[in-house]
Amino acid sequence: MQNTSHILMIRPVHFGFNAQTAVNNAFQVAGQDNEAQEKALQEFDALVNILRNNDVDVLVVNDTPEPHTPDSIFPNNWISFHENGTVCLYPMFAENRRQERKSSVLQQVKEHFSIQQTIDLTHYEKEHLFLEGTGSMVLDRDNKIAYACLSQRTDEKVLADFCEHMGYESVIFDAADAKGQPIYHTNVLMCVADKYVVICLDCIPSEFERAIVKDAIAHSGKELIAISMEQLGNFAGNMLQVQNKKGELILVMSARAWKSLTPVQQHKLNTYNTVIYAPLTTIENNGGGSARCMMAEIFLPYHQN
Repeated sequence: MQNTSHILMIRPVHFGFNAQTAVNNAFQVAGQDNEAQEKALQEFDALVNILRNNDVDVLVVNDTPEPHTPDSIFPNNWISFHENGTVCLYPMFAENRRQERKSSVLQQVKEHFSIQQTIDLTHYEKEHLFLEGTGSMVLDRDNKIAYACLSQRTDEKVLADFCEHMGYESVIFDAADAKGQPIYHTNVLMCVADKYVVICLDCIPSEFERAIVKDAIAHSGKELIAISMEQLGNFAGNMLQVQNKKGELILVMSARAWKSLTPVQQHKLNTYNTVIYAPLTTIENNGGGSARCMMAEIFLPYHQN
């Protein structure tokens, strides 16, 4: 199943620019925004409301003041949930992001869903090897494909370990932004939905690797919808398709991402699903992530009463 109607989101208490992640996240904009937390909270609540108004089940967990975790709003990097009851925990590049793995979050998930096993990959941090969840990997869950652009935050060895545990095949490539800098997370350049894939092929320098990615998408039976490098810079690749409680498909993105798309692209996406979006300017500028990063999909089975 590619989509779920159950989403985990972490409500921030100390959101702000994180210097530890900015070293390899070119999407972050350094600035003195003293109201970043307040503005981010408003943006967060607005997105949650839009999701809930569209009948998506959102489990909101409030972050804790201590330890200080400025990027807690992006939970999909440290945890993922799978249909067979598996929870995966991931090794994180920034030391202050490792503290986001709080037992209080898992406890609230356990109140509603059944966890059968935990795959803990965090020991790779001792080797300085990282794989930041569904930021580093974009999963085609139906076809068991893990797309991943390699970077300081996405290591091939850890990726292979995940794939072995979870029965996935990896599609690996290098990707760079318009300035030639490695793209830090795969989920800013592509989104895998039920019947289509949104991707910026222009950021894959190697023609050979580009062909491998296109071939994998074609063999998966999904339509390729290409976005430009400029659209990638406006977080147009950072989308997530979910479903609501009625099983209706919904594509979630930021207002900035939606506005960057052409009318033809907008129409194409609307033919596949409902599209919803919200302004996330503060979160995008300070955090270097957008709507997809804020949502950790919960595929776990419900508790059997």
